[in-house]
Amino acid sequence: MKWQAVMFDLDGTLLDSIEDIGNSMNSVLQRFGLKGHDTETYKYFIGDGIETLVLRSIPEERRDDSSFFSKCLSSMRAEYGRRWKEKTHPYDGIPELLDILKLLKVKMTILSNKPDDTTQIAVAELLPNWTFDAVLGARPLTPKKPDPTGALEIAERLHVSPAEFLYLGDTGIDMKTANAAGMYAVGALWGFRKADELLAAGAKVLIKEPTELTRLF
Repeated sequence: MKWQAVMFDLDGTLLDSIEDIGNSMNSVLQRFGLKGHDTETYKYFIGDGIETLVLRSIPEERRDDSSFFSKCLSSMRAEYGRRWKEKTHPYDGIPELLDILKLLKVKMTILSNKPDDTTQIAVAELLPNWTFDAVLGARPLTPKKPDPTGALEIAERLHVSPAEFLYLGDTGIDMKTANAAGMYAVGALWGFRKADELLAAGAKVLIKEPTELTRLF
């Protein structure tokens, strides 16, 4: 197969953002007199969008309190908006991978469950040296991953068959998205989740470092 395009997840795949996400959410929790969580815990809270992150972070007995949830969500949006790039950076090997794909003239795209406005800013500011043919984050009228709608929208925009996409992500959500869209699911082992989750969700192959992706070309 001659792959024509790559679809990347963002957090946990291209960008190591876990500290800024965790620190932002912990700041919100502390503001409401609640206990925060450690970094490893946040790796399993994220991936399904900011609303689910907030819901998982607050105590179970308060999750049905819609007013409290709304306050926490609003506070998290504001807090993360202030500090999203304090420590966030591309993973080691990502610049080299993107340089190689650029030389190979492979179309590069990004699909994230991070809010679309934040996704656009993060890509523009932290990955400024590369051109992405499409970048989509979570939008109100589009189902989040693992629904394949966003992935298929990108494929249609590029006029590339989904079967000609490699999809690189670090969570089971990403692997399910890839398979639902008819793309080739590649699991990133440097991200937020473990090999067993990726394989169980349908990863076709796992890679330990970013430049290993080029072996598939």
